[in-house]
Amino acid sequence: MATTAVHPPALPRRSFAIIFGVSLATAMGNTGLISVLPAIGRSIGIPDPLVAAVFSLSALLWAFSSPFWAKASDKYGRKPLMLVGLTGFMVSMICCGLVVSAGLRHVATPLVIFVFFLFARALFGLFGAASNPATQAYVAEHTTPEKRTQSMSSLAGAFGLGTVIGPFIAPLLILPFLGLAGPLFGFALIAAAMLFVVYRYLPESPFAGDARARSDAQAETRKANPGVRETPMWRDPRITPFLIYGFLVAVCQTAQGQTLGFLIIDKLALSPAAAQGFIAIAMMFGAMAGLLAQWGIIRMFEMTPRQLLRWGVAVAAVGNVIVALSPNYWAVVAGYAIASLGFGFARPGFTAGSSLAVDMGEQARVAGAIAAVNGVNVVLAPFFVWLYEHIAWAPFALNAAIMLAMLVYAFRNPQLRNADPKPATRADAAIATLERSDESGQ
Repeated sequence: MATTAVHPPALPRRSFAIIFGVSLATAMGNTGLISVLPAIGRSIGIPDPLVAAVFSLSALLWAFSSPFWAKASDKYGRKPLMLVGLTGFMVSMICCGLVVSAGLRHVATPLVIFVFFLFARALFGLFGAASNPATQAYVAEHTTPEKRTQSMSSLAGAFGLGTVIGPFIAPLLILPFLGLAGPLFGFALIAAAMLFVVYRYLPESPFAGDARARSDAQAETRKANPGVRETPMWRDPRITPFLIYGFLVAVCQTAQGQTLGFLIIDKLALSPAAAQGFIAIAMMFGAMAGLLAQWGIIRMFEMTPRQLLRWGVAVAAVGNVIVALSPNYWAVVAGYAIASLGFGFARPGFTAGSSLAVDMGEQARVAGAIAAVNGVNVVLAPFFVWLYEHIAWAPFALNAAIMLAMLVYAFRNPQLRNADPKPATRADAAIATLERSDESGQ
């Protein structure tokens, strides 16, 4: 009996707004926490390296749990996994707020507070990761290949907007009776509101959780590519180049963000507290540049994944060179904004490109692989900070070199070179692999 292709309905604006709100709430909470965490650590007496370790553990758990949640969203649906992710984020923030409150009141030693803080934040890495692949797969299942790049860039803009809003409202939530724990409880309340909105108003994707529809899609994939055994996404030749590209881009973006504050403090020769305003201004310019890319330029010029993959790393390389050679604070701000503009191109480029490279029934799996890449890159950030302590311009020069290498990779690799709004099949991947072998033998 012949199978028929599954054509899910277009994504309603209200549904996209709700999904955007899920990503925005998480981004606001995370960046807001980052903005107040140094003050929390210093007030409680937790050493700075241990404060940074809180995010590293959470990011690792995020990376390892994302593929599991991606498979779960295929089995149980996108909406339930968004609810799990928001609940994990909310509970984690509440627990972190309680731990911080205890630390500020010196209920326990700083080391004990750190251990509890570590586990409270780890809840987000374990359960908060559930919403990310679910939101990406939901959008992918409701957009045509031609419109998916713009939709993915718009969804990615939630992170950029959260980067602006989170640090802005966090100080407003430092209330007299809660102190520095106030922002954590405030962001938990925002997550609770989004949890209700998703539960009440977001319809489930008709494709996800539908065993028959998914079975039909997988049957079509096997029919189109007979004899091809399913492999893990990180070993799938259709996806591996995108994951390599995305991992290195994420490493460089995270490293630049981690070293930015130190660079500004040293450039201005100010105390950390006095330099906080200047750091916030630089972060704001960078976030606005990323939003300009994702909400403006990509849509205006209808850029394809192939174009984004190339322009993204090229512009990011220029920005990092400017930061490395910057003689003053405003040159640092300009370079950081230009680099953020480039990352604003590159991140949607590899996200949309990898989504387009697989079939509809594999969207959650590829979303899980992307989420893992975006999480695990954090573990390399301390190396860049160590490098900055020895040679101030070296991390940014290294970033520029990596971005230029990725530019060459984007032109040379068959999968990245052919990334455009047209889904690839496993047969295409096999052909691309043969082409790559022929090129290496020349």
